[in-house]
Amino acid sequence: MSSEQTPDTRIEGPWTHRDVSANGARFHIAELGEGPLVLLVHGWPLFWWTWRHQMTALAEAGYRAVAMDLRGVGGSDHTPRGYDPPNLALDITGVVRSLGEPDAVLVGHDWGGFLSWTAAAMRPSLVRGLAVVSAAHPRRMRRALLSDPRQVHAADHLLALQRPWLPERQLTADGGELVGEYINSWTGPDLLDEKTLLVYQRAMRIPATAHCSVEPFRWLMRSMARPDGFQFSRRMKRPVRAPVLHLHGALDPVLLASTAQGAEEYVAAPYRWRLLDGVGHLPQEEDPEGLNRELLGWLSELSSGSLKYSNRTSA
Repeated sequence: MSSEQTPDTRIEGPWTHRDVSANGARFHIAELGEGPLVLLVHGWPLFWWTWRHQMTALAEAGYRAVAMDLRGVGGSDHTPRGYDPPNLALDITGVVRSLGEPDAVLVGHDWGGFLSWTAAAMRPSLVRGLAVVSAAHPRRMRRALLSDPRQVHAADHLLALQRPWLPERQLTADGGELVGEYINSWTGPDLLDEKTLLVYQRAMRIPATAHCSVEPFRWLMRSMARPDGFQFSRRMKRPVRAPVLHLHGALDPVLLASTAQGAEEYVAAPYRWRLLDGVGHLPQEEDPEGLNRELLGWLSELSSGSLKYSNRTSA
């Protein structure tokens, strides 16, 4: 591929870009603002840029907003291994430590939300709050994929990604057209504009990204009947001990609200569920102002002490 076909995902803006080392790999981050750390974790098939609207709002409100590229995506290392949820969660908490902060509020969307749930359960001392967008708790997701035909049908892309090599070729063919089709099929009535879709389509065409970005979903499905899958599920019984804000689009067609609801079963702290009207699977893109209002209002309560921690265990 030419350099024109392999873009740098360090898109210019009010933020700054740099790399940090964590958990044996190098991670690209974009950061803006000063104050308590809010670490934003993207979903699939996106990268850090999906949080651009939240970063500016958070910085204006007095927070240090940092959006990271997950392992294998965007400007982060595309390693040959390490795409199981426990390791990816340690990437996230490792970035918190590398940023020199004692803890962070994690904001995760889609797969990034799944991993943020995981990180909060595995390393509670590093997570002072958790905001999850369009993502189910890992145990609820497992349960739905094993027992709810509606959820299996809604997330049929997970099954399509299980095939060897073909998904990678399909995701990068025709300029990444399939990426745009996935995104538009998952939104509500307000589709993303062509320029925004092009950014995500081009990012998927960075060498090795398509393969690395689907490896976690291959682990997710193939581990269902394996010992490592059972072990991970048991590990996720550990309750999250930081306050949780759980946001979900009422029109989400890929992760059903019925799957996401009920996560308070795994939260030993204040838990707030919000269903966002008129929004699909990508609230941060479809209605950034609405998402920002919910997030900033909750963060204000968290900072003021209105939301109390449960007893936290050490990492």
